[in-house]
Amino acid sequence: MASSVTKDISYKDLKALLGQNQNLLLVDVRTKEEVDKGHIPGSVHIPVDTVEAAFAMAPEDFKCKYGVTKPPQDAPELVFHCQLGRRGLNATNKAHQLGYVNARNYAGGYKEWSEKEGK
Repeated sequence: MASSVTKDISYKDLKALLGQNQNLLLVDVRTKEEVDKGHIPGSVHIPVDTVEAAFAMAPEDFKCKYGVTKPPQDAPELVFHCQLGRRGLNATNKAHQLGYVNARNYAGGYKEWSEKEGK
């Protein structure tokens, strides 16, 4: 089934996941300055340059640092995003290299989200 998962997720699909899935981990890989200007509700801030180290952490260290449970490698709902899509894709690729087979990138990024949400 993992082969049917695409690496990108659309605004519509992400919006649906946010509304229904308690297990979704949405990771914002932008800088702190960008996040301070606005973020997708429920997202966790893990800057792109720390994604690899973060997802290599022991689960208890991850929970302590980020305040959320580290997802298992086969987690069905792990989504990364940035402002426009490039850093989110880099983070998604790093997660795949670490064995997170279902990790996806919200290619529209915060820019599309904020436009569609009217923020």
